[in-house]
Amino acid sequence: MALRIRTLGDPVLREKSRTVEEFDAEAKELISEMADTLCEKPGRAGLAAPQVGVLKRLFVYDLGYGPRCLINPEIVAAQGEQPNEEGCLSLPGIYITVPRFERVRVRCTTPSGHNVVIEAEDFPARLMQHECDHLDGVLIIDRCDDEERKRALEEYQELEMKKALPDA
Repeated sequence: MALRIRTLGDPVLREKSRTVEEFDAEAKELISEMADTLCEKPGRAGLAAPQVGVLKRLFVYDLGYGPRCLINPEIVAAQGEQPNEEGCLSLPGIYITVPRFERVRVRCTTPSGHNVVIEAEDFPARLMQHECDHLDGVLIIDRCDDEERKRALEEYQELEMKKALPDA
């Protein structure tokens, strides 16, 4: 079952997520529903639990090999910097140039309970940083300069107004 994706203005997106202490049936169901939501439309790469209204430190992603999940991810090392354009399911239709580390090392737990360290670079590194930001209540508009933020927010408001207008 696909879940409703929360968008800019929803206060849950600005809250810090809690550590997953127990990986129970409820957590497994959440991951399954998040994976369904991620795969519902082509082009989606990642989805963090706060984006569906759940303040747990986990996210699902798909880099072309099927959905995967990271639980309690923590970026433990990073290097290089690479600005690039990013979109976000919580700001649909908006793209912002965001500086991110080029390479990251992420410590996390898998749904099968294994503690792992993942090395990622380029787009996978960007995705990991983007989703970890969501777990801390940070959005892409918080990662850009004031001018870019203003442009993105104006564009977002325009898109939201167009959606609210009845078809002519």
